[in-house]
Amino acid sequence: MAEIKDPENTIIMETTKGQVVIQLFPDVAPAHVERIKTLSREGFYDGIVFHRVIEGFMAQTGDPTGTGMGGSELPDLKAEFSATSHERGTCSMARSMNPNSANSQFFICFDKAPWLDKQYSVWGQVIEGMDNIDKIKRGEPVRDPDSIVSMRVAADVA
Repeated sequence: MAEIKDPENTIIMETTKGQVVIQLFPDVAPAHVERIKTLSREGFYDGIVFHRVIEGFMAQTGDPTGTGMGGSELPDLKAEFSATSHERGTCSMARSMNPNSANSQFFICFDKAPWLDKQYSVWGQVIEGMDNIDKIKRGEPVRDPDSIVSMRVAADVA
């Protein structure tokens, strides 16, 4: 595993395809990073499927209903748009047409997606295991989808 420099701002996500390590960006999107950490610590993401996975674009997860319409019981977040680009491995919050509607769903970009820049809240970057994200089954919706087995803050992992 990659050397983790800031365990409090690193996520270790076990998927059905393998481990993914995500560096969080608290300086870019503090409220979104806090939400990801809170939900990870509650075990919210454990067992949640990748319900929308588009080749060459992104893999989306974080909906407990698996439909793309659900979220956590916590209130929606205000947008934290930034100059951080959507590149391969970028982790960003999904939302409805309302910019202030991000809750628990997020996506990981397979490739550059500049049309998303300054319109979605970027909260992290995959630093290891992008090859495992590449293996996730595609679809809208995905048949027999891959899932998050567990998602933890590295500081909490013994």
